[in-house]
Amino acid sequence: QVRLVESGGGLVQAGGSLRLSCAASGIIFAVKPMVWYRQAPGKQRELVARISVGGSTNYADSVKGRFTISRVNTEKTVYLQMSSLKPEDSAVYYCNHGNGPYAYWGQGTQVTVSS
Repeated sequence: QVRLVESGGGLVQAGGSLRLSCAASGIIFAVKPMVWYRQAPGKQRELVARISVGGSTNYADSVKGRFTISRVNTEKTVYLQMSSLKPEDSAVYYCNHGNGPYAYWGQGTQVTVSS
């Protein structure tokens, strides 16, 4: 059974940093690309970052240069280091595995950036 548990969100001032974590179980983590999505109120869920099995990364234009995705296969964990946060980064952040579509989502972690 797949389980994804996101953590590390919180309230931060603009310009601040947060590090999100996602612990995965029930999947063969090392052979899966991992992704971070976010969803703000009234908006569609959007892809923020992706990391391949080999460690290649891709980012949404809105977060390039500010966010860094990484993974530790031995821990079955994917991270999202977020810096220079902006109010528009406020959203619930979710991780997932593979290339979609996604039948399962974890509970997410709330990130709120105050101006």
